[in-house]
Amino acid sequence: MATATYPPPPPYYRLYKNYSEDPNSCPEPPPPIQGPYSLYGASYTTDDVLPGLEEQGVRQLYPKGPNIDFKKELRSLNRELQLNILELADVLVERPSQYARRVEDISLIFKNLYHLLNSLRPHQARATLIHILELQIQRRKQAVEDIKRRREEAQRLLTEALGTLEGQ
Repeated sequence: MATATYPPPPPYYRLYKNYSEDPNSCPEPPPPIQGPYSLYGASYTTDDVLPGLEEQGVRQLYPKGPNIDFKKELRSLNRELQLNILELADVLVERPSQYARRVEDISLIFKNLYHLLNSLRPHQARATLIHILELQIQRRKQAVEDIKRRREEAQRLLTEALGTLEGQ
């Protein structure tokens, strides 16, 4: 049985053979998927929504609602975490058999911290994108200024060269 080094192209390449002459001759790409879909047996959705803690079966330690003071709540949870870690150390020293409840409390605090931080991700992404775009604008303005400066320098050199040629 003979084998080829490279397999033949898929048969749908024939749909694109006139693309260089007429770019509109190829078929349109499929539309983007909207809503829920199944992939390899798992269900996914195109809605990028952070599920609430109650939906995940976790008790929420900070107030509910759209007007959350993230800085205050993160500091509060951090202080509570530090206190629980100290209490865990105390329990491990004095009553080692009763550590499980403290570990569960610490786990709950961590889950709440992670959820609060993950709810800030869209804001972080927007801020990062704004920063990147501002840097690109600044670089492009610098490039334009550099081109203008070089153009003026080239024009100056051309006028000097023209002046020396006319002087001869």
